[in-house]
Amino acid sequence: MSDIKDSAKPQLRDILTSPRLGAVVVMGVASGLPFNLTESTMQAWLKDAAISNTTIGWLSLVGLAYALKPFWAPLLDRFSMPFLGRRRGWILVFQLALAAALAAMATHGPEQGLAPFAALAVVVAFFSASQDIVIDAWRTDLVSAAERGPAATAANLGYRLAAWFSFAGALILADLIGWRSTYFVMAGGMLAVTLVTFLAPEPEQRAPPPRTLQEAVTGPLRQLLAGEGMLLLLLTIVLYKVGDAFALKLLTPFLMDVGFSKTEIGAVTKTVMLIANIAGAVVGGLWLVALGLVRALMLFGIVQAIANLGYFLVAIQGDNLLLMSVVVFLDNFVGSMGNTALVVFIMGICDVRFSAFQYAALSAIAVLPRNLLGAPAGILSDALGWAPFFVLTFFTALPGLAMIWWQRARIAKLDLP
Repeated sequence: MSDIKDSAKPQLRDILTSPRLGAVVVMGVASGLPFNLTESTMQAWLKDAAISNTTIGWLSLVGLAYALKPFWAPLLDRFSMPFLGRRRGWILVFQLALAAALAAMATHGPEQGLAPFAALAVVVAFFSASQDIVIDAWRTDLVSAAERGPAATAANLGYRLAAWFSFAGALILADLIGWRSTYFVMAGGMLAVTLVTFLAPEPEQRAPPPRTLQEAVTGPLRQLLAGEGMLLLLLTIVLYKVGDAFALKLLTPFLMDVGFSKTEIGAVTKTVMLIANIAGAVVGGLWLVALGLVRALMLFGIVQAIANLGYFLVAIQGDNLLLMSVVVFLDNFVGSMGNTALVVFIMGICDVRFSAFQYAALSAIAVLPRNLLGAPAGILSDALGWAPFFVLTFFTALPGLAMIWWQRARIAKLDLP
Protein backbone atom coordinates (compact mmCIF):
# COMPACT_ATOMS: atom_id res chain seq x y z
CA MET A 1 0.00 0.00 0.00
CA SER A 2 1.27 3.44 -0.86
CA ASP A 3 0.41 6.92 0.32
CA ILE A 4 -1.47 9.19 -2.02
CA LYS A 5 0.43 12.08 -3.54
CA ASP A 6 -1.02 15.47 -4.28
CA SER A 7 0.67 15.76 -7.64
CA ALA A 8 -1.67 13.48 -9.58
CA LYS A 9 -5.25 12.42 -9.12
CA PRO A 10 -5.16 8.83 -7.85
CA GLN A 11 -7.49 6.00 -8.66
CA LEU A 12 -10.28 5.21 -6.21
CA ARG A 13 -8.65 1.85 -5.44
CA ASP A 14 -5.44 3.62 -4.41
CA ILE A 15 -7.36 5.99 -2.16
CA LEU A 16 -9.29 3.21 -0.41
CA THR A 17 -6.13 1.16 0.23
CA SER A 18 -4.18 4.10 1.65
CA PRO A 19 -3.25 3.52 5.31
CA ARG A 20 -4.27 7.12 5.97
CA LEU A 21 -7.96 6.20 5.75
CA GLY A 22 -7.59 3.53 8.42
CA ALA A 23 -6.11 6.12 10.75
CA VAL A 24 -8.94 8.54 9.88
CA VAL A 25 -11.56 5.90 10.82
CA VAL A 26 -9.98 5.34 14.25
CA MET A 27 -9.65 9.07 14.84
CA GLY A 28 -13.37 9.27 14.04
CA VAL A 29 -13.93 6.64 16.73
CA ALA A 30 -11.92 8.76 19.17
CA SER A 31 -14.13 11.79 18.37
CA GLY A 32 -17.42 9.91 18.63
CA LEU A 33 -16.78 7.91 21.80
CA PRO A 34 -16.97 10.71 24.42
CA PHE A 35 -19.87 12.67 22.92
CA ASN A 36 -22.85 10.75 24.35
CA LEU A 37 -21.08 10.19 27.67
CA THR A 38 -21.89 13.79 28.62
CA GLU A 39 -25.20 13.83 26.75
CA SER A 40 -27.76 11.02 26.27
CA THR A 41 -25.84 8.34 28.19
CA MET A 42 -25.14 10.63 31.13
CA GLN A 43 -28.82 11.61 31.18
CA ALA A 44 -29.77 7.95 31.59
CA TRP A 45 -27.34 7.61 34.53
CA LEU A 46 -28.80 10.77 36.10
CA LYS A 47 -32.32 9.41 35.67
CA ASP A 48 -31.32 6.16 37.39
CA ALA A 49 -29.93 8.28 40.23
CA ALA A 50 -33.39 9.91 40.66
CA ILE A 51 -32.21 13.34 39.49
CA SER A 52 -35.07 15.62 38.43
CA ASN A 53 -35.77 16.36 34.77
CA THR A 54 -35.20 20.05 35.46
CA THR A 55 -31.69 19.38 36.73
CA ILE A 56 -30.98 17.00 33.85
CA GLY A 57 -32.09 19.73 31.45
CA TRP A 58 -29.71 22.25 33.00
CA LEU A 59 -26.86 19.74 32.83
CA SER A 60 -27.41 19.39 29.09
CA LEU A 61 -25.70 22.80 28.84
CA VAL A 62 -22.32 21.08 29.20
CA GLY A 63 -22.68 20.44 25.45
CA LEU A 64 -22.09 24.16 24.82
CA ALA A 65 -18.39 23.29 24.74
CA TYR A 66 -18.86 21.95 21.21
CA ALA A 67 -20.44 25.22 20.05
CA LEU A 68 -17.82 27.41 21.73
CA LYS A 69 -14.72 25.54 20.52
CA PRO A 70 -13.71 28.20 17.93
CA PHE A 71 -12.81 30.48 20.86
CA TRP A 72 -9.83 28.37 21.96
CA ALA A 73 -8.99 26.75 18.62
CA PRO A 74 -6.35 29.47 17.82
CA LEU A 75 -4.31 28.24 20.79
CA LEU A 76 -4.09 24.83 19.17
CA ASP A 77 -2.91 26.36 15.89
CA ARG A 78 -0.29 28.50 17.61
CA PHE A 79 1.21 26.12 20.17
CA SER A 80 2.46 22.55 19.80
CA MET A 81 3.42 19.77 22.16
CA PRO A 82 7.15 18.83 22.14
CA PHE A 83 6.32 15.33 20.86
CA LEU A 84 4.46 13.63 17.97
CA GLY A 85 4.27 16.77 15.84
CA ARG A 86 1.97 19.77 15.63
CA ARG A 87 -1.34 17.87 15.55
CA ARG A 88 -0.82 14.40 17.05
CA GLY A 89 0.85 15.77 20.18
CA TRP A 90 -2.31 17.66 21.12
CA ILE A 91 -4.52 14.71 20.11
CA LEU A 92 -2.60 12.40 22.46
CA VAL A 93 -2.81 14.90 25.33
CA PHE A 94 -6.57 15.26 24.98
CA GLN A 95 -7.13 11.51 24.63
CA LEU A 96 -5.18 10.81 27.83
CA ALA A 97 -7.04 13.63 29.58
CA LEU A 98 -10.38 12.20 28.40
CA ALA A 99 -9.52 8.73 29.66
CA ALA A 100 -8.60 10.17 33.06
CA ALA A 101 -11.71 12.38 33.25
CA LEU A 102 -14.05 9.52 32.29
CA ALA A 103 -12.41 7.33 34.94
CA ALA A 104 -12.99 10.14 37.44
CA MET A 105 -16.68 10.27 36.44
CA ALA A 106 -16.85 6.51 37.00
CA THR A 107 -15.28 6.92 40.45
CA HIS A 108 -17.48 9.82 41.49
CA GLY A 109 -21.00 9.22 40.19
CA PRO A 110 -23.98 11.55 40.73
CA GLU A 111 -24.93 9.55 43.84
CA GLN A 112 -21.77 10.82 45.56
CA GLY A 113 -22.56 14.47 44.84
CA LEU A 114 -24.08 16.18 41.86
CA ALA A 115 -21.85 19.27 41.76
CA PRO A 116 -18.51 17.38 41.44
CA PHE A 117 -20.09 15.02 38.90
CA ALA A 118 -21.35 17.97 36.83
CA ALA A 119 -17.92 19.60 37.00
CA LEU A 120 -16.33 16.40 35.69
CA ALA A 121 -18.90 16.30 32.86
CA VAL A 122 -17.88 19.86 31.89
CA VAL A 123 -14.22 18.78 31.88
CA VAL A 124 -14.99 15.76 29.66
CA ALA A 125 -17.01 17.91 27.23
CA PHE A 126 -14.19 20.48 27.07
CA PHE A 127 -11.52 17.86 26.37
CA SER A 128 -13.79 16.14 23.84
CA ALA A 129 -14.47 19.38 21.95
CA SER A 130 -10.74 20.20 22.05
CA GLN A 131 -9.87 16.77 20.67
CA ASP A 132 -12.40 17.34 17.87
CA ILE A 133 -10.70 20.62 16.96
CA VAL A 134 -7.31 18.98 16.50
CA ILE A 135 -8.57 15.80 14.83
CA ASP A 136 -10.50 17.87 12.27
CA ALA A 137 -7.36 19.93 11.64
CA TRP A 138 -5.19 16.79 11.44
CA ARG A 139 -7.52 15.22 8.85
CA THR A 140 -7.76 18.45 6.86
CA ASP A 141 -3.96 18.84 6.76
CA LEU A 142 -3.28 15.16 6.06
CA VAL A 143 -5.33 14.24 3.01
CA SER A 144 -5.03 15.36 -0.58
CA ALA A 145 -7.87 16.99 -2.52
CA ALA A 146 -8.80 13.65 -4.10
CA GLU A 147 -8.92 11.93 -0.71
CA ARG A 148 -11.24 14.42 1.01
CA GLY A 149 -14.50 12.63 0.13
CA PRO A 150 -13.41 9.16 1.33
CA ALA A 151 -11.72 10.77 4.36
CA ALA A 152 -14.96 12.53 5.32
CA THR A 153 -16.78 9.21 4.93
CA ALA A 154 -14.19 7.35 7.01
CA ALA A 155 -14.38 9.94 9.80
CA ASN A 156 -18.19 9.85 9.74
CA LEU A 157 -18.22 6.05 9.88
CA GLY A 158 -15.88 5.89 12.86
CA TYR A 159 -17.71 8.69 14.66
CA ARG A 160 -21.18 7.23 14.28
CA LEU A 161 -20.17 3.70 15.26
CA ALA A 162 -18.43 4.98 18.39
CA ALA A 163 -21.33 7.30 19.26
CA TRP A 164 -23.74 4.38 18.89
CA PHE A 165 -21.56 2.20 21.15
CA SER A 166 -21.23 4.92 23.79
CA PHE A 167 -25.04 5.21 23.89
CA ALA A 168 -26.71 1.90 23.03
CA GLY A 169 -23.72 -0.20 24.11
CA ALA A 170 -23.33 1.79 27.30
CA LEU A 171 -27.00 1.35 28.25
CA ILE A 172 -26.70 -2.43 27.79
CA LEU A 173 -23.47 -2.53 29.80
CA ALA A 174 -25.05 -0.41 32.55
CA ASP A 175 -27.78 -3.02 32.97
CA LEU A 176 -25.19 -5.80 33.13
CA ILE A 177 -22.32 -4.32 35.14
CA GLY A 178 -23.55 -0.97 36.46
CA TRP A 179 -22.83 2.63 35.53
CA ARG A 180 -19.45 2.97 37.20
CA SER A 181 -17.99 -0.07 35.49
CA THR A 182 -19.51 1.08 32.19
CA TYR A 183 -17.72 4.43 32.38
CA PHE A 184 -14.47 2.64 33.26
CA VAL A 185 -14.93 0.58 30.08
CA MET A 186 -15.40 3.78 28.08
CA ALA A 187 -12.29 5.28 29.69
CA GLY A 188 -10.39 2.12 28.67
CA GLY A 189 -11.66 2.50 25.10
CA MET A 190 -10.40 6.07 25.04
CA LEU A 191 -7.02 4.90 26.29
CA ALA A 192 -6.87 2.17 23.64
CA VAL A 193 -7.19 4.58 20.70
CA THR A 194 -4.04 6.40 21.80
CA LEU A 195 -2.07 3.54 20.20
CA VAL A 196 -3.33 4.66 16.78
CA THR A 197 -2.34 8.24 17.60
CA PHE A 198 1.24 7.03 18.09
CA LEU A 199 1.19 5.13 14.78
CA ALA A 200 -0.82 7.59 12.65
CA PRO A 201 1.00 9.77 10.13
CA GLU A 202 1.66 13.38 11.00
CA PRO A 203 0.60 15.81 8.24
CA GLU A 204 3.40 17.29 6.19
CA GLN A 205 3.99 20.89 7.30
CA ARG A 206 3.35 22.70 4.02
CA ALA A 207 3.38 26.15 5.60
CA PRO A 208 4.75 27.56 8.87
CA PRO A 209 2.30 27.81 11.80
CA PRO A 210 1.34 31.21 13.24
CA ARG A 211 4.29 32.94 14.92
CA THR A 212 2.20 34.63 17.61
CA LEU A 213 -1.16 34.11 19.27
CA GLN A 214 -2.40 37.35 17.71
CA GLU A 215 -1.55 35.99 14.27
CA ALA A 216 -3.35 32.74 15.16
CA VAL A 217 -6.51 34.77 15.80
CA THR A 218 -6.34 37.53 13.20
CA GLY A 219 -4.52 35.61 10.45
CA PRO A 220 -7.27 33.06 9.71
CA LEU A 221 -9.97 35.73 9.86
CA ARG A 222 -8.09 37.97 7.43
CA GLN A 223 -7.38 35.02 5.15
CA LEU A 224 -11.05 34.04 5.13
CA LEU A 225 -12.50 37.50 4.71
CA ALA A 226 -9.92 39.02 2.35
CA GLY A 227 -10.00 36.28 -0.28
CA GLU A 228 -11.84 37.09 -3.48
CA GLY A 229 -15.43 35.90 -3.21
CA MET A 230 -14.83 34.36 0.22
CA LEU A 231 -17.86 36.03 1.82
CA LEU A 232 -20.02 34.46 -0.89
CA LEU A 233 -18.50 31.05 -0.16
CA LEU A 234 -19.26 31.51 3.55
CA LEU A 235 -22.86 32.42 2.69
CA THR A 236 -23.03 29.29 0.53
CA ILE A 237 -21.96 27.16 3.50
CA VAL A 238 -24.74 28.67 5.62
CA LEU A 239 -27.46 28.25 2.99
CA TYR A 240 -26.57 24.78 1.74
CA LYS A 241 -28.33 22.86 4.54
CA VAL A 242 -31.16 25.30 5.27
CA GLY A 243 -33.87 23.18 3.63
CA ASP A 244 -32.64 20.02 5.32
CA ALA A 245 -32.36 21.67 8.74
CA PHE A 246 -35.78 23.31 8.37
CA ALA A 247 -37.46 19.98 7.57
CA LEU A 248 -35.85 18.03 10.43
CA LYS A 249 -36.00 20.64 13.20
CA LEU A 250 -39.45 19.57 14.43
CA LEU A 251 -39.47 15.98 13.16
CA THR A 252 -40.52 14.37 16.46
CA PRO A 253 -43.52 16.68 17.09
CA PHE A 254 -44.54 16.18 13.45
CA LEU A 255 -44.49 12.39 13.72
CA MET A 256 -46.44 12.54 16.99
CA ASP A 257 -49.05 14.82 15.41
CA VAL A 258 -49.44 12.42 12.49
CA GLY A 259 -50.30 9.65 14.95
CA PHE A 260 -47.14 7.61 15.55
CA SER A 261 -46.51 6.40 19.10
CA LYS A 262 -43.37 7.38 20.99
CA THR A 263 -42.27 3.75 20.88
CA GLU A 264 -42.62 3.66 17.08
CA ILE A 265 -40.78 6.95 16.71
CA GLY A 266 -37.95 5.94 19.03
CA ALA A 267 -37.48 2.38 17.78
CA VAL A 268 -37.80 3.11 14.07
CA THR A 269 -36.13 6.47 13.68
CA LYS A 270 -33.05 5.66 15.80
CA THR A 271 -32.32 2.45 13.90
CA VAL A 272 -33.25 3.75 10.45
CA MET A 273 -31.31 6.99 10.90
CA LEU A 274 -28.13 5.18 11.97
CA ILE A 275 -28.21 2.82 8.98
CA ALA A 276 -29.15 5.58 6.54
CA ASN A 277 -26.50 7.99 7.78
CA ILE A 278 -23.71 5.44 7.54
CA ALA A 279 -24.84 4.21 4.10
CA GLY A 280 -25.26 7.77 2.82
CA ALA A 281 -21.80 8.79 4.04
CA VAL A 282 -20.19 5.79 2.32
CA VAL A 283 -22.03 6.28 -0.98
CA GLY A 284 -21.57 10.05 -0.91
CA GLY A 285 -17.85 9.87 -0.17
CA LEU A 286 -17.14 7.34 -2.92
CA TRP A 287 -19.36 9.05 -5.47
CA LEU A 288 -17.80 12.42 -4.72
CA VAL A 289 -14.45 11.14 -6.01
CA ALA A 290 -16.00 10.53 -9.43
CA LEU A 291 -18.29 13.58 -9.53
CA GLY A 292 -15.99 16.25 -8.20
CA LEU A 293 -17.02 18.74 -5.54
CA VAL A 294 -19.25 21.08 -7.57
CA ARG A 295 -21.36 18.36 -9.20
CA ALA A 296 -21.59 16.46 -5.91
CA LEU A 297 -22.83 19.54 -4.01
CA MET A 298 -25.42 20.22 -6.72
CA LEU A 299 -26.65 16.64 -7.10
CA PHE A 300 -26.72 15.87 -3.39
CA GLY A 301 -28.41 19.23 -2.69
CA ILE A 302 -31.13 18.55 -5.27
CA VAL A 303 -31.97 15.11 -3.88
CA GLN A 304 -31.93 16.58 -0.34
CA ALA A 305 -34.59 19.08 -1.40
CA ILE A 306 -36.70 16.40 -3.11
CA ALA A 307 -36.43 14.11 -0.07
CA ASN A 308 -38.12 16.80 2.06
CA LEU A 309 -41.27 16.23 0.00
CA GLY A 310 -41.43 12.71 1.39
CA TYR A 311 -42.66 14.17 4.66
CA PHE A 312 -45.45 15.86 2.70
CA LEU A 313 -46.60 12.33 1.74
CA VAL A 314 -46.37 11.20 5.37
CA ALA A 315 -48.46 14.22 6.42
CA ILE A 316 -51.28 13.43 3.99
CA GLN A 317 -51.14 9.62 4.38
CA GLY A 318 -51.23 9.64 8.18
CA ASP A 319 -50.13 6.79 10.45
CA ASN A 320 -48.33 4.60 7.89
CA LEU A 321 -45.26 3.09 9.56
CA LEU A 322 -43.75 1.65 6.38
CA LEU A 323 -44.03 4.94 4.51
CA MET A 324 -42.57 6.84 7.45
CA SER A 325 -39.63 4.42 7.67
CA VAL A 326 -38.89 4.71 3.96
CA VAL A 327 -39.08 8.52 4.02
CA VAL A 328 -36.87 8.81 7.12
CA PHE A 329 -34.33 6.45 5.56
CA LEU A 330 -34.22 8.30 2.23
CA ASP A 331 -34.05 11.72 3.87
CA ASN A 332 -31.17 10.73 6.16
CA PHE A 333 -29.42 8.83 3.38
CA VAL A 334 -29.29 11.79 1.00
CA GLY A 335 -28.78 14.21 3.90
CA SER A 336 -25.64 12.30 4.90
CA MET A 337 -24.42 12.48 1.30
CA GLY A 338 -24.89 16.25 1.45
CA ASN A 339 -23.09 16.44 4.80
CA THR A 340 -20.12 14.60 3.33
CA ALA A 341 -19.91 17.04 0.42
CA LEU A 342 -20.21 19.99 2.83
CA VAL A 343 -17.35 18.65 4.97
CA VAL A 344 -15.17 18.37 1.86
CA PHE A 345 -16.17 21.93 0.91
CA ILE A 346 -15.06 23.19 4.34
CA MET A 347 -11.81 21.20 4.22
CA GLY A 348 -11.01 22.77 0.85
CA ILE A 349 -11.41 26.31 2.22
CA CYS A 350 -9.12 25.77 5.23
CA ASP A 351 -5.54 27.03 5.14
CA VAL A 352 -3.09 24.53 6.70
CA ARG A 353 -1.58 27.30 8.85
CA PHE A 354 -4.90 27.89 10.62
CA SER A 355 -6.90 24.71 9.98
CA ALA A 356 -7.79 24.15 13.66
CA PHE A 357 -9.44 27.57 14.01
CA GLN A 358 -10.86 27.74 10.49
CA TYR A 359 -12.41 24.27 10.50
CA ALA A 360 -13.93 24.86 13.95
CA ALA A 361 -15.33 28.23 12.86
CA LEU A 362 -16.61 27.07 9.46
CA SER A 363 -18.25 23.96 10.89
CA ALA A 364 -19.96 26.17 13.51
CA ILE A 365 -21.22 28.43 10.70
CA ALA A 366 -22.49 25.39 8.80
CA VAL A 367 -24.77 24.32 11.68
CA LEU A 368 -26.24 27.79 12.23
CA PRO A 369 -29.47 26.86 10.36
CA ARG A 370 -29.94 23.81 12.58
CA ASN A 371 -29.58 25.95 15.70
CA LEU A 372 -31.63 28.97 14.59
CA LEU A 373 -34.59 27.60 12.62
CA GLY A 374 -36.58 26.05 15.46
CA ALA A 375 -38.76 29.09 16.15
CA PRO A 376 -39.53 29.89 12.47
CA ALA A 377 -40.30 26.21 11.83
CA GLY A 378 -42.73 26.13 14.75
CA ILE A 379 -44.48 29.34 13.69
CA LEU A 380 -44.85 28.27 10.05
CA SER A 381 -45.97 24.71 10.80
CA ASP A 382 -48.70 26.06 13.11
CA ALA A 383 -49.76 28.67 10.56
CA LEU A 384 -49.69 26.47 7.44
CA GLY A 385 -50.18 22.92 8.69
CA TRP A 386 -47.64 20.13 8.26
CA ALA A 387 -48.27 19.25 4.59
CA PRO A 388 -47.81 22.81 3.22
CA PHE A 389 -44.90 23.32 5.62
CA PHE A 390 -42.91 20.47 4.06
CA VAL A 391 -43.64 21.78 0.58
CA LEU A 392 -42.17 25.08 1.78
CA THR A 393 -39.00 23.32 3.00
CA PHE A 394 -38.37 22.23 -0.58
CA PHE A 395 -38.24 25.86 -1.68
CA THR A 396 -36.02 26.91 1.25
CA ALA A 397 -33.36 24.57 -0.17
CA LEU A 398 -33.24 26.39 -3.52
CA PRO A 399 -31.16 29.46 -2.47
CA GLY A 400 -28.34 27.16 -1.36
CA LEU A 401 -28.40 25.37 -4.71
CA ALA A 402 -28.42 28.71 -6.53
CA MET A 403 -25.34 29.77 -4.57
CA ILE A 404 -23.51 26.55 -5.46
CA TRP A 405 -24.23 27.15 -9.17
CA TRP A 406 -23.27 30.81 -8.98
CA GLN A 407 -19.99 30.08 -7.17
CA ARG A 408 -19.18 26.89 -9.09
CA ALA A 409 -15.93 28.26 -10.56
CA ARG A 410 -14.55 29.22 -7.13
CA ILE A 411 -15.70 25.93 -5.58
CA ALA A 412 -14.06 23.96 -8.39
CA LYS A 413 -10.71 25.53 -7.49
CA LEU A 414 -10.99 24.00 -4.01
CA ASP A 415 -11.01 20.57 -5.64
CA LEU A 416 -7.59 21.06 -7.22
CA PRO A 417 -4.38 19.61 -5.68
